[in-house]
Amino acid sequence: MSELRPADNSASESGSGSGGAVEKSDAQWRQELTPEQYFVLRQKGTERPFSGALNRNHEDGWYRCGACGAKLFHSEAKYDSGSGWPSFWTPASRCAVRTQEDTAHGMVRIEVTCAGCGSHLGHVFPDGPKPTGLRYCINSVALGFEAEKAGNRGKG
Repeated sequence: MSELRPADNSASESGSGSGGAVEKSDAQWRQELTPEQYFVLRQKGTERPFSGALNRNHEDGWYRCGACGAKLFHSEAKYDSGSGWPSFWTPASRCAVRTQEDTAHGMVRIEVTCAGCGSHLGHVFPDGPKPTGLRYCINSVALGFEAEKAGNRGKG
């Protein structure tokens, strides 16, 4: 298995569909997000495993950033990793998320953030299924879900 490293995000697009980063004050984020969303998305917290509703979601559709609404993952890339958090083997596009080294809590991990607003989503690990071998382990509370209409499967 190859070593997992943060992606080169220097040329990444925002992923928000707006052409630029979503910028809000801390007070605006606090007002717009629930306390649990704020803790995870803005303070880089983690929800308890198996506690999020989207971990058990099996509908077809798009998983969006819980803060800015950017499309992050599609249900076709979701799988049950047994970790207790929604897991995906690839993002919706290479520009949807950003990665960076995270050395908090005495561990070295790769953090996943929304490219549109910079919100913390979770972490990516090199133990996922083929074809990527990656497991994007994402906090359920960091996501919103948009079910697809019949006949629109996988279309952006």
